[in-house]
Amino acid sequence: MRYIAVSALSHDGLVREHNEDSLAVGPWTTCAATTLTPQTLVFPIDNSLMVAVADGLGGHPGGELASTIVVQELSRLANTLSDDASVRSALYGCNAAVYDAADRDPTRRGMGTTVAGVVLSADTVVVFNVGDSRVYGMSEQDLDRLSVDDNPPLAPGETTTSIVTQTLGGSSQRLTIDPHVTTLPLGSAARYLVCSDGLTDAIAEDAIASLLGQYHGLEAVVELWRAAMQAGGPDNITLSLVEIADDGSTD
Repeated sequence: MRYIAVSALSHDGLVREHNEDSLAVGPWTTCAATTLTPQTLVFPIDNSLMVAVADGLGGHPGGELASTIVVQELSRLANTLSDDASVRSALYGCNAAVYDAADRDPTRRGMGTTVAGVVLSADTVVVFNVGDSRVYGMSEQDLDRLSVDDNPPLAPGETTTSIVTQTLGGSSQRLTIDPHVTTLPLGSAARYLVCSDGLTDAIAEDAIASLLGQYHGLEAVVELWRAAMQAGGPDNITLSLVEIADDGSTD
């Protein structure tokens, strides 16, 4: 029997005053938590499973509320998400929900968040993102970036940028979004990393690949977090490692 194991962690890092990241794994959410103790959740692969990370925009009011709204909305819709169209529709709804909340409270005007995630079923994985939170696929020792960063081109000498060209909410006027959504075949032993840029701005992709090549499950999540902290922990760090496994039974 195949199953899905999701190992997750969220931490405020070493610089930010509080955590504006939120996380959803199916019906389970953690919203703007200072620290999420590393843990693993296990699900049968019979039904679809949604995993998402939302990173509230720093420097904007209410980033933690925006990320909370998005993961709670995606979690509420989790059982309806199965293909490109349903995921895209859910993201449009999340964008509207963030703007609606900002309209109800002028002090929250301009709040926004990025989001990235996967929806896994028996044969496929739908990968989605808006902004610069990321999804990676890991096969053997190869790490592939499956999401698309909404960032402007880097200037010479730059390795990262804090500018995001597309977010859920994030503007004083309502802007439409064009989510990145794609469906891929689900490998028999696939691994997917969903994370905020607190991880990817701190450590390079080759370092991520190396750690994922050495570790699995909770151990991998903790080692990735430790590497980001050793690099200065400049931002909130949230990551979720999704692993497809076989328990060896024939049921």
